[in-house]
Amino acid sequence: WDDHGNISEGHPKMAAAVDQPIAALIRDLKARGLYDSTLLIFAGEFGRTPFAQGSLGRDHNPQGFSIWLAGGGVRGGMAYGATDEFGYRAVENVVSIHDLHATILYLMGMDHERLTYRWGGRDLRLTDVYGNVLHDCLT
Repeated sequence: WDDHGNISEGHPKMAAAVDQPIAALIRDLKARGLYDSTLLIFAGEFGRTPFAQGSLGRDHNPQGFSIWLAGGGVRGGMAYGATDEFGYRAVENVVSIHDLHATILYLMGMDHERLTYRWGGRDLRLTDVYGNVLHDCLT
């Protein structure tokens, strides 16, 4: 969460606001038989530094953070990748936004490489030419 100050008060409130609703959504999807065909993604566009700044908050950090996936085709109960010893930068199994997009498209039954178009003498696609499906994270 975007909490630049007073993280000790802000984070518990934010966690409480999403914890039960996410659990209820998962229970409901399972009860209706929809969980295995629904992809759930809980993410932001950047993470936070693992250490406090001057105002008891944390700064933006796009170099190492977590994204939560569940449901349709996602292997549950695992963590993928690791950061350095400070929790600042991803160093193992680094995932780019292009990899995430390729994986989402794959789980939706689409081949991201077929979405390639030529413009300005270069092949372009949503997943750029670098995106790879994260098969290790899938069932």
